[in-house]
Amino acid sequence: MTDVDLHALRRGDERAYRAMVKEYHSALFRLALIYSPSRAIAEEAVQETWLAVLRGLEGFEGKSSLRTWICRILVNVARRRAGLESRTLPFSVLETEGEFAAVSPDLFTRTGPWPGHWKAETDDWSRLPEDKLLSRELQDVVTDAVAQLPRTQREVITLRDIEGWSAAEVFEVLGIQDGNQRVLLHRARSRVRQLLQDYLAPPVLN
Repeated sequence: MTDVDLHALRRGDERAYRAMVKEYHSALFRLALIYSPSRAIAEEAVQETWLAVLRGLEGFEGKSSLRTWICRILVNVARRRAGLESRTLPFSVLETEGEFAAVSPDLFTRTGPWPGHWKAETDDWSRLPEDKLLSRELQDVVTDAVAQLPRTQREVITLRDIEGWSAAEVFEVLGIQDGNQRVLLHRARSRVRQLLQDYLAPPVLN
């Protein structure tokens, strides 16, 4: 949003408000789904966020972008509703090797010039039929894979990969340091990639 838009919002310009909602509503809803058990509750969190935004516009100082400020409000609202007030990231989250922490460590190199990278290239998905790559079913597989991740991994992969945020922006909203983001993002991407490989793998013939 530009300064002119912000001034218009503070004047109560309905068109400016509609433009702001159109620009950010979908992203807010996707973010709210991380914390909400249903789409209806996520939508309620978004609506509460918009009310808080209207009440707080006069106090917005512009130290961060308007988008970041609005998303921080959404996260606080959604976490409060879910009983997740704390923004502290326990170190144990990064150490856990549970089912969803990551794929098997054996799939990654431990030494050499590229430690932590995949040992072998995955299947060349570019050779798959385009209709399969763009299918609704495949999109649902990705959505379900992200939904199965631990909350902190869902937060980071949603903002970094789905919304295209920078590490600095994610830190502003979630308070997760860049180094921790990299760990969480690696684990999240690895899990999603593994589920995609399983889905796209050719059927085994008897």
